[in-house]
Amino acid sequence: MPSKVFDSFDAAVADIPDGAAIMFSGFAGPGTPRNLIAALIRQGAKGLTVISNTPGRWGDAEKVDLSQLIENRQVAKVAAAFTAATHPSAKLPFTELYEAGEVEAELMPQGTLAERIRAAGSGIGAFYTATGVGTEIGEGKELRKIDGKDYLLEYPLPADYAFIRAHRADEQGNLQYWRTQRNFGPIMARAATTTIVELDEQVVPVGGLDPDAIHTPSIFVDRMVVVPPDGMQETRNTR
Repeated sequence: MPSKVFDSFDAAVADIPDGAAIMFSGFAGPGTPRNLIAALIRQGAKGLTVISNTPGRWGDAEKVDLSQLIENRQVAKVAAAFTAATHPSAKLPFTELYEAGEVEAELMPQGTLAERIRAAGSGIGAFYTATGVGTEIGEGKELRKIDGKDYLLEYPLPADYAFIRAHRADEQGNLQYWRTQRNFGPIMARAATTTIVELDEQVVPVGGLDPDAIHTPSIFVDRMVVVPPDGMQETRNTR
């Protein structure tokens, strides 16, 4: 079986075409695949659909995140749970381009985002949720009453690729996450056709990870790249 370990981030994203739908993990920092994002900026694919918890720049503005991909005019649409900055006086690059009509947006509750991703990876055709009933989020969606309560019909949210960050992996691609890497990483890995992982630590031989501590099985992992000791593209200088 060919090795899943790639020598560089650029090689791991080289074949991503224009118009691809890509999931990006990340929740409060540790799970953001910054090196893969930097490589995608260098690669230049355009017209992308981004699926993520946020469209970037939450926390340290000096680090690479989705904001830079959006600033580079490579994104056509964002599907996310949060699309505004943490302070009303600040504006994300996404917000500016959205208001200018350059980027589309699909906003949804965080739980609905997670469940739509999970449904895509679990073969679930659709599901009902009470979240969003009676709000703008529910406009135009099928409404059904179950046990006297209204629910909205929501559909799975798959992707062509998932970019995720994990802590450890073995040679087959079994993954372990660290802290908030585990929030979106496992469900996104299952919901994408191709999952690309950047790793905090060197890959270990098969058997080097406790089988009871595997968070994502290798069957859902296609490519892996280890982050160099210097952190490589942890900062916003991607060139």
